[in-house]
Amino acid sequence: MKNTSILALACAVTATGAFAGGIDRSGQSIAPIFEDGSYLEFSFGSVSPTVSGVQTGTYNDGTTVVPGLGQSSGNMVESYTSVGAAYKTDLNDKFSVALIFDQPFGADVNYSFADSPAPYAYTGSTASIDSNSLTAVLRYKINDRISVLGGVREVTSKGKVALSNGYTMNTTTETDWGYVIGAAYEIPDIALRAALTYNSEITHDFTTTENGGFDSPMETRLPQSVNLDFQTGIAADTLLMASVRWAEWTAFDISPTGYVASAGDALVDYDDDTISYSLGVGRRFNDKLSGSIMVGYEKSTGGYSGNLGPTDGYASLGLGLKYQITEQTAISGGVRYVWIGDAETENPTAPGTTFGEFTGNDATAFGIKISHSF
Repeated sequence: MKNTSILALACAVTATGAFAGGIDRSGQSIAPIFEDGSYLEFSFGSVSPTVSGVQTGTYNDGTTVVPGLGQSSGNMVESYTSVGAAYKTDLNDKFSVALIFDQPFGADVNYSFADSPAPYAYTGSTASIDSNSLTAVLRYKINDRISVLGGVREVTSKGKVALSNGYTMNTTTETDWGYVIGAAYEIPDIALRAALTYNSEITHDFTTTENGGFDSPMETRLPQSVNLDFQTGIAADTLLMASVRWAEWTAFDISPTGYVASAGDALVDYDDDTISYSLGVGRRFNDKLSGSIMVGYEKSTGGYSGNLGPTDGYASLGLGLKYQITEQTAISGGVRYVWIGDAETENPTAPGTTFGEFTGNDATAFGIKISHSF
């Protein structure tokens, strides 16, 4: 039953984070720590989203009035790629260690489309958030069924924004630390594993430069989260997989001093925490080939979404294949289609009223992974 692997889903699972709550992208998985023996993997993913809406509310930034005439925003997010890598080895029959690299958080906003009879009010606005993370995890097997784990996580982040009203902000690049702890219960004979992992909050103390010259401190907290991952054999060569991820996005905000003083509110914040779900089945067809199918879901929370992130929940469908090139080396690929939840954005110049309506949006994600056991 161990040969019925979840690896075929790995790239598609990574891509589900494309429109998970907040700016979640990777899901912060520590799955490599559970591989047998020594193990190495490299992964690459590409996400192509379409997020567009229409302007319904009149916008007045003090110098320009743009009436809501149903102007289209065009696709206001850019395609992006992500990379990942992991190395795991056993120190002895009780202890194992893994190093995991991922890009857990990110955003790529570009309101580049101009429509007639007037442009969408945010046309010309851009924003980006980039992060890289390295996690070191140590696992201790109490017995054949119960294990505990813990480790440290380093995250390096930066961001920038340029709004259509002339406002700009750039952050310094900051590196800070958090931790991960967890436990797992396994029944190897039926490939059962239930793993619970807690990821701590990480605080960045940025220096921001606003409008090309005004420097000030800004604290941003990357959210704490909990991942629950489950798998079990349900028939010969068939595996059931499920996961749940909770992230405290209400603790996250981007609040540059000058912007808050002018607008009276954060540049980016969230009213709700998020819970993301996935459920899938993996099947080994023969000694070389296995496949999988998975659905994902994150409930829409309602209320207003930010103009730099006008999405609310998602549903997704993913397919994966894994081919065993040799006894030790495999290649996995996945594709995922995401139905992005409809959202309304709030008018920044008339709080409590709708500014834009974003409906019928989606994303397609592809990924590939090469793994080697030795």
